[in-house]
Amino acid sequence: MDRTHILTELRESQETFDVLIIGGGATGLGCAVDSATRGYRTVLVERHDFASGTSSRSSKIIHGGLRYLKQANFSLVAEALRERRLLLKNAPDFVHELRYFIPHSDLTSGIVHRCGLGIYQLLAGRNRVGRVTRPSQTEIEESMPGLALTAGAGGLCYSDAQFDDAGLAIGLARTAFAHGATVLNYLSVERLLKERDRTVGAEVLDRETGQRFEIRARVVINASGPFSAAISELDGVKPPALRLSQGAHIVLDREFFPGDTALIAPLADNGRVLLAVPWFGSVVIGPTDTEIATIERNPVPRPEELAALLSSAARFLRRAPRESDVKSMFAGIRPLAGASSGSTATASREHALGVSPSGLVSITGGKWTTYRRMAQDTIDRAAQVGGLRRRRCVTDSLAISTLRAALRDSLSADDPRADERLHPQRRETRADVIVAARFEMARRVEDVLARRSRVLFTDARLAIELAPSVAQILADELGHDSGWIQHELRSFTDLAKSYLPSME
Repeated sequence: MDRTHILTELRESQETFDVLIIGGGATGLGCAVDSATRGYRTVLVERHDFASGTSSRSSKIIHGGLRYLKQANFSLVAEALRERRLLLKNAPDFVHELRYFIPHSDLTSGIVHRCGLGIYQLLAGRNRVGRVTRPSQTEIEESMPGLALTAGAGGLCYSDAQFDDAGLAIGLARTAFAHGATVLNYLSVERLLKERDRTVGAEVLDRETGQRFEIRARVVINASGPFSAAISELDGVKPPALRLSQGAHIVLDREFFPGDTALIAPLADNGRVLLAVPWFGSVVIGPTDTEIATIERNPVPRPEELAALLSSAARFLRRAPRESDVKSMFAGIRPLAGASSGSTATASREHALGVSPSGLVSITGGKWTTYRRMAQDTIDRAAQVGGLRRRRCVTDSLAISTLRAALRDSLSADDPRADERLHPQRRETRADVIVAARFEMARRVEDVLARRSRVLFTDARLAIELAPSVAQILADELGHDSGWIQHELRSFTDLAKSYLPSME
């Protein structure tokens, strides 16, 4: 995926696409894959980098939604469990099975958890990925040595899945491209094109060069997540009803919770749970669920969210973490479809589709686990709106593309410096940065350290140390000068500091 070449072709093309997708997060990329594999001429534009918003800031789990059973939302749980199985099958490089432990301190909570997991397994049916077990005290201590349980307390283990969210997003972009879609980051929609009151495309701005041009399509999809209201305003209609919720996480050293089992601990307030998930050699603790009124480009955990996460972690971990132990912290904004009242923690995670009078198709809500089904529903509707020939969705059996290892090996064979590590503590090499720039549209230091690798999310201080090496390699690849390097380093350092409670 050579961005410069693809952008030139798109800018000079007079083609009218079948489908134009606005938004390069999980939903938009899923739509691009679905649309392209049906044979529709497809283009996707993203204002920033792929998955730079909510889609790279998740809790890192693929699950059926055990807690949604309390809401009796059996259809959502069953659908998510099916999608979990498909992700394990179709994206094994990004998604894998993980064992989860639910602690309980008394007989009543133990019975409730056993019944809930029984229903969960029943809804899974053939999509089941593991048995429910009751580990002994010895097994709990051996598999989760960092867990603090009161004497006599126990719990249950079951299987769900875990994933690299940004990695999967880049895999989807590559898959869409491999099937003929045009996908581009750093291309913002400035205006929607109208003919006879119908939306027929968009005027876009290349954020690197400042050039503007038009993209025409038979149907336009607004898949911009929390930012969907801005696109609706360009359409001149009232935005779809959305509630916005911020989910914050902290990342600790793995020594706080060693082992290969994740913790899912119900909390007393508002139906929330605390997750402690092993991930890339660290442990992710979260999430919070805080309703917000405004959207920020780079949301950060609020002081009260940080305090709540540290306090909750101290209840279940033998070693209570402090602010100084936080290696990174991040927050994502959940766009919850509908305007229901009550806690956002219990609000529906179902998706909603709408079509404006001009024919703009908007998809809102949902979650990562069900992205594929959301895309299927969206392209079904878009095909109707755009008068496209009806074609069957094939993504339930489609492998998600990953060529990174092969590309890295190819570079290593040609360049003796390609295998040089960027830091003694990390596996990333020069080849990883070159592959990100040449074949994955990484344009900035943030793109590499936040999403093509996950260093910023696992160790923000280390990411700052790596930034000069990454900036130099990117400059060499993209033809930038020393001034660009210095600007990038200042920008990235400011960003990385926001991933830390404080800097020494």
